[in-house]
Amino acid sequence: MIKRALISVSDKNGIVDFAKELAGLQVEIISTGGTAELLQKNGIKVTGISDVTGFPECLDGRVKTLHPKVHAGLLAIRDNPQHMEQLQELGIEPIDMVVVNLYPFKQTILKENVTLQEAIENIDIGGPTMLRSAAKNYQDVVVIVDPEDYETVLKEIRESGDVSPHTRLRLCYKVFEHTSHYDTLIQQYLRTQLNDESFPKTLTLTFEKVQDMRYGENPHQKAVFYKETGNTAGWLTQAEQLHGKELSFNNINDTNGALELLKEFDEPAVVAVKHANPCGVGTGSDIYEAYMNAYEGDKVSIFGGIVAANREIDEKTAAEMSKIFLEIIVAPSFKPEALEILKQKKNIRLLRLPSISDKSVKGFDMKKVGGGLLLQDKDDILYDDSDIRVVTKKQPTAEELETMKFAMKVVKHTKSNAIVVARPNGTIGIGCGQMNRITAAKIAIEAGGEKCRGAVMASDAFFPFPDCVEAAYKAGITAIIQPGGSVRDQESIDACDKYGIAMVFTGIRHFKH
Repeated sequence: MIKRALISVSDKNGIVDFAKELAGLQVEIISTGGTAELLQKNGIKVTGISDVTGFPECLDGRVKTLHPKVHAGLLAIRDNPQHMEQLQELGIEPIDMVVVNLYPFKQTILKENVTLQEAIENIDIGGPTMLRSAAKNYQDVVVIVDPEDYETVLKEIRESGDVSPHTRLRLCYKVFEHTSHYDTLIQQYLRTQLNDESFPKTLTLTFEKVQDMRYGENPHQKAVFYKETGNTAGWLTQAEQLHGKELSFNNINDTNGALELLKEFDEPAVVAVKHANPCGVGTGSDIYEAYMNAYEGDKVSIFGGIVAANREIDEKTAAEMSKIFLEIIVAPSFKPEALEILKQKKNIRLLRLPSISDKSVKGFDMKKVGGGLLLQDKDDILYDDSDIRVVTKKQPTAEELETMKFAMKVVKHTKSNAIVVARPNGTIGIGCGQMNRITAAKIAIEAGGEKCRGAVMASDAFFPFPDCVEAAYKAGITAIIQPGGSVRDQESIDACDKYGIAMVFTGIRHFKH
């Protein structure tokens, strides 16, 4: 039976109606601070927390519920005669329900220009302590942290006079889920204040559910989409969907890959992705030219792909995009005329992401493995222009150097082993995810065909043999960029010198598995 309830909430949605019904069920309401004032203003009789503890709230409200008369009332096991005798001896009454949600720490740290002191002041102490006490004794104390549970609890009390053991356990679980998330937000925020780039001794992560997915990579797999809490500017969790059915697991994974590559470019750029690998990348003087260069890179693979653009989609570009089936277009904005054209396509999804070019968010790259987690820094460099070495007799032209940098940006985001063949402002052949490098080269060259003549080649890792150079020569490729570092580098250098190909070493490998 619920005889006494302690209510102290920051999120006051629904609390007045909930407390009124409890009062109507002859439940004594104990409350604190602003919650007590709100309930009293709405005609609900409230016992102040100081009347329970016999001690005034102090230190600007920092201390009010941290008292034995509160926590003994929560933690006493009702079926334990010694516990109940002690309560009686100490003049402490049991508390049968706790309704608490915590100081808005998340909302505070998400505000612009928030100070460390503001954040610290919004770390709740008494709230989590009461929640943990009540949850530990969940068989005797009903504990509510989520306003969505108010009606469930009331319904059970109306029907049976009490709350079922299953619901009590579920509410207990929600408390520890909530406090764990809350504490993790605090430690993550404090870590940012320290500017600590070392890997933590213990890793605690917290994410918030965005949506349940229809299914995962395949229809027999269940899936859900979670987002990080905090600054995720420029990433998919910040996008607004303007048109089309909800995103799938594969849509989200592929779009993420497109966004990662798109951030390599400051000039107008378009990235087309299929199965998390780029299939066409283009830059240009405007977004139309960039899209056409990406489309020309692989007219076949782009069909049914994801397209990411870092400039507003105009009417002319939208008209071209509408000529083929695209799964998703994500861009910082769409002109009204462009939206009108693209919305005629029922099966397309349109996403607006104004911060699409934002590169400020840092973080770790994580890969889940059986029984563990791999953690590494993000691969957020390409190479330093001052560190590249021309290792061949033939010197690359300025245009070839620019095109090689473009190609290296693309190959960096292509699954290894990876080879990219490109001409100025556009890819013409991409070979990815192969067990050996020569096969990746052959795929890229075959895709490029005659366009390979006069093009450049980029490799994500060194050439172990000169076979890729020989394939490049036969295709008409004139310059190659690669990390170097093989014990057999000289064989590839000699082959380039033999065939009149310029080759540059960057010293930076870009494996992507």
